Amino acid sequence: MRRRLRTTLPPLAVLVAIFALWEAYVQVSGVSPILLPAPHEIVPELWRNADLLWSNFKVTAEIVALGLAIALLVGFVLALAIHLSPPVRRGVYPLVVGSQAIPIPVIGVLLVFWLGFGLTPKLAVIVLICFFPVVVTTVDGLASVDVEQLKLLRTFDASRWQLFRFAELPAALPAALSGTRIAVAVGVIAAFIAEISTAGTSAGLGYEIITDLRNIQQPRAYAAAIVLFAFAIACFGVLGLLERRLTHQPARPVLAFTYRQRQLPTGDNS
Repeated sequence: MRRRLRTTLPPLAVLVAIFALWEAYVQVSGVSPILLPAPHEIVPELWRNADLLWSNFKVTAEIVALGLAIALLVGFVLALAIHLSPPVRRGVYPLVVGSQAIPIPVIGVLLVFWLGFGLTPKLAVIVLICFFPVVVTTVDGLASVDVEQLKLLRTFDASRWQLFRFAELPAALPAALSGTRIAVAVGVIAAFIAEISTAGTSAGLGYEIITDLRNIQQPRAYAAAIVLFAFAIACFGVLGLLERRLTHQPARPVLAFTYRQRQLPTGDNS
């Protein structure tokens, strides 16, 4: 319980401080509510329009879940192909990097033209945005395997599959999970971009935000953005639980943003 409080209270305190400063700024500066509504106008919208926000959240959550699942699968398969085949690495890897420079709003119309209206073009946008960190981190993880371990396995006549299963995959798993965390972190904003950049959208938090802004319903638009913010944190927390299960790490708060300090070798300096 104390550990949970130590993990939860600091971000909550920072969030409260941000909202307090936000409220103070709006009150002191006299900025128009059309440009920046105050938190006391935004927070009531969360329960005043709970049904509307919930119905749009379910649409966005479905897009995020499906899009991330496809992005993770595509990213891992591409990383494996790049690792195993030098020609694929030389031919595909530069294109993978270049894909991140594609302006999504520009190709949104093309995606609708190619894939039609509905869910498919939105999934394509999410996959295009989210697969890249999975590819890069997994490729680096596969290449970081201990060479001596590979030599040892080869002395026992290990097959290529056995080398991958017992050496390369365990070495790549932490890096692949790090890439997955990055993909999950940007997956929610990718869904927002997908909803506003593809034609035929009539539901979702991204659609709701843009519609509210156009109709000068800024408090409700900001409330929808808060729902997106909370959803991203929840996704990150769920992935933290999954990561501990896969890597058999000791239990710790899933939202703890920690780092490992490198331990320097100690010795007698006399």
